[in-house]
Amino acid sequence: MASPERKSQNSNMLLAFLTLVGVIALVALVGFLTLRKGPEIIQGQAEATEYRVSSKVPGRILKLLVKEGEKVKDGDTLAILEAPDVEAKMAQAKAAQAMAQAQNEKALKGARSEQIQAAYEMWQKAKAGREIAEKSYQRVNRLYQQGVMTAQKNDEATAQYNAAIATEKAAKAQYEMARNGAEREDKMAAAALVERAKGAVAEVESYIHETYLTALADGEVAEIFPKTGELVGTGAPIMSIAELENMWVSFNVREDLLEGLAIDNEVEAAVPALGNKTVRLRIYYMKDLGTYAAWKATKTTGQFDLKTFEVRAVPTGPVPGLRPGMSVILKQR
Repeated sequence: MASPERKSQNSNMLLAFLTLVGVIALVALVGFLTLRKGPEIIQGQAEATEYRVSSKVPGRILKLLVKEGEKVKDGDTLAILEAPDVEAKMAQAKAAQAMAQAQNEKALKGARSEQIQAAYEMWQKAKAGREIAEKSYQRVNRLYQQGVMTAQKNDEATAQYNAAIATEKAAKAQYEMARNGAEREDKMAAAALVERAKGAVAEVESYIHETYLTALADGEVAEIFPKTGELVGTGAPIMSIAELENMWVSFNVREDLLEGLAIDNEVEAAVPALGNKTVRLRIYYMKDLGTYAAWKATKTTGQFDLKTFEVRAVPTGPVPGLRPGMSVILKQR
């Protein structure tokens, strides 16, 4: 018959064994409940179209008229650049335009009245000389016909008369040229110079216009890169504007979860930041992300590689409060 001490030891060992078995069973149950495969969650992110504001001319930030997070409208002035080089080019272009305009006016107006009068007087002088030479020629020629004057004198009188006629014609041509002004071709060339000068001024004016940076569409200032007083180069971004009216949601979906996701299909999703508000989305874009995005390797599992696809969808209606960067959870189908 066993002693009381022996019975107590047996009872303690049985209790310890049962406790161990209970702990093991509890751990197994907890592990089963926590480690078992749960439902797949497809998480995406809200995105918005952004455009960057930049200038075609280099300059210094003279003034920033908006702040990050501020709403802007199409055509609002966002920043002003200081560009001394462009202002100097404008002065040069306007000077060239003034010179070309003066040349054109001169070509259209022709010679001055004093020049025309001088040319006319020269013509009259040559005309008088021609008349005198003509009379001298006629007298000498009559005497030559009568045998009184020698042939040499007659030839000299004839040459002087012909020279006087040519001198009168030249003087008359000079007078008519001064009176009529520049030739048609010269006028066209002068007008072309004016148009070229105007084009140069317009070009510099467009550069000056580029020193005033304006919004191209309604949106919100997402980020401003330089500070006031900093230099920026040609085409350097000054700030980015988010078009909150043009938002979409981007999901990265493993291909074995693509069932039911197709172009133009509508799905439901929840936005945790908006109290798990349900939104309806229409899929408009699907594209694989390449082999680098494979989830499983063939050698380790013996199965085919599972690739990842980017799926984009747009809300079918307005979603108040939806902001870029918010998580969007695709509901199970």
